[in-house]
Amino acid sequence: METPDLPRWISPRLPSREALPRWVTPLPAALENVAFRYVWMIVVINLVGTAFGFWYYTAQFSRTPMEMWIFVPDSPVATLLIALALTAWALGRANDYLTAMAFIGNIKLGLWTPYTLVIYADAFLEFTPTLMYAFLILSHLGMVLQAFVLHRITDFPVKAIGIATVWYTVDLLMDYFIPLVGTPTYTSVPYQDTAPFFTTSVLQVTAAGAVVLTLVPLFWMFTTRVTKLRRSLA
Repeated sequence: METPDLPRWISPRLPSREALPRWVTPLPAALENVAFRYVWMIVVINLVGTAFGFWYYTAQFSRTPMEMWIFVPDSPVATLLIALALTAWALGRANDYLTAMAFIGNIKLGLWTPYTLVIYADAFLEFTPTLMYAFLILSHLGMVLQAFVLHRITDFPVKAIGIATVWYTVDLLMDYFIPLVGTPTYTSVPYQDTAPFFTTSVLQVTAAGAVVLTLVPLFWMFTTRVTKLRRSLA
């Protein structure tokens, strides 16, 4: 007797993998396949991380006007977006908009958090247990890795890139430059915004990292789009 095929949502089929340059798709195909075979585990891990992240921001929520809360929990929003993007794909309803926003968010926040933890290490380690400090760095680097499986479930259409660009531009403005209400909403660091750091201030050094790490995944995503398009026309 033949065993009936399992529903797609229980056992999603592996998405195809295009022969793209290694610098565009840096993860080995075998590692990408593991992520898609165990997609529900990845989704659950991201949802747990999202819940932890919202808890982590409790103190910052308490001192931020409610209308600005959406701009506060950057990392939890990024992990929520990739959980939703992978869920949509597993259910056969892949969403290019969710996927594009998840790609930028997970690379940006996956690198920005270790950046701040390292450059402000002395201050962070004064009140952060070593294991928690290491966990925050490693878990955020994991966000970067998982972003690089997303090229297999989207072609990053221009509209999706546009929406993601608009969102993360607005988020940058609220976080560092011109918040509509109250003060900038970027994740708190253990220094005053105006404290001197290098040749400038803490706020400017922190903002510089965020700007660069927004542009990098945006360029990477656009390049993936162009590379796929060229391959399809070849």
